[in-house]
Amino acid sequence: MPAALSPGRALRHLRRMRDVDIALCLAVDASSSVDHDEFGLMIGGLAEAFRDPAVAAAATGGPREAAAVSVILWSVTQELAVPWMLVADDPGAAALAEALDAVPRLVPPGATALGEAMRAALALLADFPGQAARLVIDVSGDGAGNAGIPSAPVRDAAVRAGVTVNGLAVVNEEPDLPAYYAAEVIGGPGSFVLECRDYAEFTEAIRRKLVRELRGALTA
Repeated sequence: MPAALSPGRALRHLRRMRDVDIALCLAVDASSSVDHDEFGLMIGGLAEAFRDPAVAAAATGGPREAAAVSVILWSVTQELAVPWMLVADDPGAAALAEALDAVPRLVPPGATALGEAMRAALALLADFPGQAARLVIDVSGDGAGNAGIPSAPVRDAAVRAGVTVNGLAVVNEEPDLPAYYAAEVIGGPGSFVLECRDYAEFTEAIRRKLVRELRGALTA
C-alpha cells in the first residue's frame, strides 16, 4: 500500500469527482484507548458494512445515485487512510470495502485529539473535488477529547459551513460518552449520536449509522 498522505497532499492527486448526494468523511479513532484488536474490529466492521446491500442501496438511493466516502484515522495526529472513493453501484461499495480491509494503523497511539480530527475532516470536505448535496463528518470513537483544540468550536464552524457532524460513541470505557458527543461533537441538520456498547457490536452499529447517514433519513 502507498505511504499515507496527509489530506492536503492527497487532494493534489485527485481528479474531479462526479456530483454526489453526499460526501461522507469517516473519522476513526486510533488513539491509545483503542487497542490492536479493537482497531481491527472498527476497520473490519466498516468494511463489512459497505458489503451490506442495505448500505450500498442507501449510498445510491438519492437523486444523483452516488455517494463519495473518505476515511481519516486520528489520535494526536491525523492521516488520510482512504481518499475519496465513489460509491455509485455495488462494485463501488465492494471496492471501498476492499480498501478498508487494507488499511493499517497509520497513526501512532496517543491522546484523543478529537477537535484536531474534526478540523482535518472539515478541511477534507472543504476541498471535495466535486459537488455534494450534503457534507457529513462521521466520528467514531471511545473517548472524550483530551488534547489539542476543543471539538465544540470546530463543530460550530462545521455547522456554519453547512456540514453535519454525527457520532458513534463506543461506551465500553466512558458510559457518559454519548452525552459528551451530543454536547461537544454533533451538529447540523439531522445530526445524531448513536451508542455502541462495545467493539463486538461495532459492525452492526456502524451499519445502522451508515444507512441513516447515507439516506439522510431519521431511521435506519
